This record gives sequence, structure tokens and C-alpha cells, in this order.
Amino acid sequence: MVTGAGGALGTDLVRELTASGERFRAFVRADLDITDAGAVEAAVGDWAGGVDEPAVLLNAAAFTAVDLAETDADAARAAHAVNADAPGLLAAACARHGARLVHVSTDYVFDGSGPEGRPGAGYEPDDRTGARSVYGRTKELGEQRVRDALDAHHVVRTAWVYGDTGSNFVAAMVRLAGQRDTLDVVDDQHGSPTWSADLAAGLVALGRSDAPFGTLHATGGGATTWCGFARAVFAELGADPERVHGCSTDQFPRPAPRPAWSVLSPAAWTAAGLAPLPDWRDALHTAVERHPELLSR
Repeated sequence: MVTGAGGALGTDLVRELTASGERFRAFVRADLDITDAGAVEAAVGDWAGGVDEPAVLLNAAAFTAVDLAETDADAARAAHAVNADAPGLLAAACARHGARLVHVSTDYVFDGSGPEGRPGAGYEPDDRTGARSVYGRTKELGEQRVRDALDAHHVVRTAWVYGDTGSNFVAAMVRLAGQRDTLDVVDDQHGSPTWSADLAAGLVALGRSDAPFGTLHATGGGATTWCGFARAVFAELGADPERVHGCSTDQFPRPAPRPAWSVLSPAAWTAAGLAPLPDWRDALHTAVERHPELLSR
């Protein structure tokens, strides 16, 4: 069962499950309000009762308007309902019906200063969190609601996700490349771009696996900055990457603070017997080859 099937990651989860011949149901927001306890109970009960064990729910639904949640009270309430309350409802329904839950979370649960005592290292799942934004705090609370309600869970944190549907950084860079001679992009925030198709394949593999329950990290391999990511997009376009100039976060203040360090360690993921996601730069090239519309949106 897939929730959040209308987003970039949800779209790729549906593609991955369809290609593999897996029996599944996918729910977009119009099909299932995951903040409605009764609706969640009915949907999970109907699904889990009609399949062989173990039934697996992949939750890719999230409220991701990071800046709006910081400045608008209604948006903040919506973020709390979708990112914090709903995962708890899904987890509780899974517990009642004997299903497993794979819940997608984010690097924003960390404060972005990097893991204590390990400068330059990726965050491990058990490193201290400390979200600094409304969005991050709601996602952090959602993780805890899942842990409290259901033993048979995987919380999977990811970062810098892009796909061939919806708005994302790659689409923004393609658009701006056609509008501006040069472009200033932040060069002091570090993370790992993650192609949604690679992440979807990893989540499906996790759902089928006997990996120990708990929290894992899954992102594209390696790390870069937003500026480095933008230059790679320009290179894929055949445009001059030197048109992209690095700048500091201070030059582009945003309502929600962005983590300076979003690199997540894949060690726990691979230790669980799961294949690491491809290197971020290779993945970007593959994404463009398979979906050339990425460069014409």
C-alpha cells in the first residue's frame, strides 16, 4: 500500500511496484485523507486483510512547503497534521492489522551543524536530532509517533530528492538556465542529491527485506553543495557550468532555516543488507537519459 502516490517519490514507487508485478494499492490525497483516523483505519484494514503477510505500507506523503509552514499559521497546522499526526495514525492502524510500515522522513530533523565530534562525517541514524524549522519539527515528531505506535517499522530519512514530476531543484535550474546569463546558487550547504526513482527502488527492496526494524538513511551516494548540483544540471543541459556562481546562505535568507550539513551516512542501510543508492552524479545523468523531459520543463 502506497500513500502519497501523487508526489514525485510516490509516482516512482508506483512505477517500481508496477514493473515488478507486485500487488499493491496506491492512494493520492483525493483518495485517502491520512489525517482522518477513521479513513486510515478503513483503508489499512481493507488492504492488510486482503493480502498475505506481511502487508507493507509505504508512506511517501508529506507537507513540504517548508517556508510557508514557517510564516503561515494554517500551513503550520497542515504540516503538523500531515507530517506528525498522520504517521502516528498510519502506524497505529498497521499495528492493529499486523502490517509493517516504511515511513519516509528527512534530513531536516537534524540541526544541520553536523554530527557531534565527527566533522565532515555523515549523520548516523542514532545521532542527536534537533530540528530548527516548523517542517523539521513536524517530521521529527512524526518519526516519534511511528516509533511509539508500531514496532514493525522502518523510518527512512532522505534528502535533496528530485524526480521527473512536480517542482524540484533540477526543474528550477533548467528553467533559470533559459532565463538568465548567470546564476547565484548557495555553496555552503552540503548534501546528497537523491533521484526519486533510486529511492523508490530502495524503499521497495527494504519493504521486501528482513532488515531489522528501526531508522535508516538512504540518499544518493557522495555529497556536493547546491552550487555543485546546479553546475551538474547545467552540464547535463550542455550549458556552461561556469555560469553558476557560488554564494553564501546569508545572501539568500529564507523564512525557514536550511541545514548547512545534510549529509546522511548510508552505513546502517548497507549493514542491513541493502544495496546503496547510486552516486548522485551518476544518478543525475541516468535520470536525464531516461527522462529527457527533465531538461525541457
